[in-house]
Amino acid sequence: MSRVQRIVARANSHLNVKLAATLLASSSLISSLLGFLRDRLLNTYYYDTLPNYADAYTVAFIIPDFMFFVLVSGALSVTFIPVFNERMQAGNKKSAWELTGSLLNFLALITLVTSVLIIIFAEPLVQYVVGPGLDEVGRGLAASMMRVIAINPFLFAISSVIASVQQAVGRFTFYALAPVMYNIGIIVGILWFTSGINIFGVQIFEGGIMGVALGVVLGSALQLITSVVGLIGMGLDYEFKIFWKNHGFKRVLRLLPARSLDQGIDYFNNIVETNLASHMAYGSVRAYNQATTLYSVPVNLIGVAISTAAFPQMAQRLSQGRPDLFRKELQSILRIIIWLALPIAAVVMFTSEYLAAFLFPKGAQVVATTLSILAIAILFRSVFHIASRSFYAQQDTRTPLYISLFAIGLNIVVAVLLTMKFNMGIYGLAIAQGMTAVVEVGILLWSMSKRIPKLIDTKFTSAIFRMLLAAASMSVVTIVTMLIMGPVLADNGFYTLFPKFVLISAISMVVYAYVSRWFKLEEAEHVIKKAKQILGKLAFGQLGLSGKGKRQE
Repeated sequence: MSRVQRIVARANSHLNVKLAATLLASSSLISSLLGFLRDRLLNTYYYDTLPNYADAYTVAFIIPDFMFFVLVSGALSVTFIPVFNERMQAGNKKSAWELTGSLLNFLALITLVTSVLIIIFAEPLVQYVVGPGLDEVGRGLAASMMRVIAINPFLFAISSVIASVQQAVGRFTFYALAPVMYNIGIIVGILWFTSGINIFGVQIFEGGIMGVALGVVLGSALQLITSVVGLIGMGLDYEFKIFWKNHGFKRVLRLLPARSLDQGIDYFNNIVETNLASHMAYGSVRAYNQATTLYSVPVNLIGVAISTAAFPQMAQRLSQGRPDLFRKELQSILRIIIWLALPIAAVVMFTSEYLAAFLFPKGAQVVATTLSILAIAILFRSVFHIASRSFYAQQDTRTPLYISLFAIGLNIVVAVLLTMKFNMGIYGLAIAQGMTAVVEVGILLWSMSKRIPKLIDTKFTSAIFRMLLAAASMSVVTIVTMLIMGPVLADNGFYTLFPKFVLISAISMVVYAYVSRWFKLEEAEHVIKKAKQILGKLAFGQLGLSGKGKRQE
């Protein structure tokens, strides 16, 4: 075995929930930082000088992303993984691999047809569905970029099936790296493809913002390649065939429509928001997109990463006939997510001007205000992912669908009223988003507590109350620290603002951890203990001392 093969084999080894959650959170952080760089570069080049171009770029993603979410994302992981795990637990690998190959081929075929249809109907989709308020240049540019990005659903479908197999068996390394590669591809497009592409002195591509669209395709291809590497050593028995009689495949197909519709309805809200924002001032589509991107970062770091890592084991507990362990783990994960999301939501609310300045070199107050409104949604959207997965672990995709139907309907009605009747602009969209998050999570948890007695018991509610007190105490410290730092000025620059933001965040989190410890929250005890261990190792390493205090020779 070569050195490269040994490295890949080690990276492809099974990881426990804690290590997997740490890896996923770390990769999500790296991907988010690359996403910050990607968006800052794009905003620097286009938002201030050509805001209609920035809006067009944002609009171009909506339909391809919508089709991917409807057909593949989310629906795949929560319907495929429990069925795949059952086959593996029963020792029926042949059936598991037939299921995998069938689903991969089926989704690849469906998304390929979808991509072709998007290419054909890009212009009417922009003009009548996602960007009717854009000017003529913006609509034309959005349609052209949409045709390029239309390949994404097809490439993402293949990589998602592969990634779900790795997730199901506890292999998270290449699963975690794939999104990082996607952002790298887009950054390459911004930095190099926008200047045009020359081969042997021949100009084969003129460049401009269309170069960013080419970077998106490059990123999708890199993500697929990374996912494929993660299959090495798994013994996947792939056939270019759909096994329609495979019981697992038929079961996934039965579960798929409800979850797909749930995903589609959820993302349909994004289509409505983009449609409404396109009728506002130039740059409104991009501004709202950037605010939602910022608020999504902690949701992905906390809610998505932890829920994704915990879901296979939760599903396994039920397949083992242990609902008691399922309840215990669900309670524990809920507490961890809430404990982590609460302080971050508060910090984002108070430091929104800093965060907006990171993406917009000249500052964007409208983004900062929108983000501060959306901050409340960070907590509830983080909880949403584990709350909905608790139903999917029970192979129930209908209940979350019904709840989403109500919540999204409410969101659309409130958004239309606030933006069109009360002229609140994108602030109205943010308020509607926050309201939806609170209502949807509230109903999900209430419904699950009816199924699982003592899920929301006195011990749990007492812990949440103490977390709220700790977050409130921390908020006071955050505000005082910000007052000492002084106001955020648009011309301060990234290298001036970033150290201030890091200091404010660090002080706030340390205060939150120790107040939580004072309130006897076990989550804080674990974090502080781990932090002390890491700091202790760093101190010994820098001093060149062994554990006995002697200098190593």
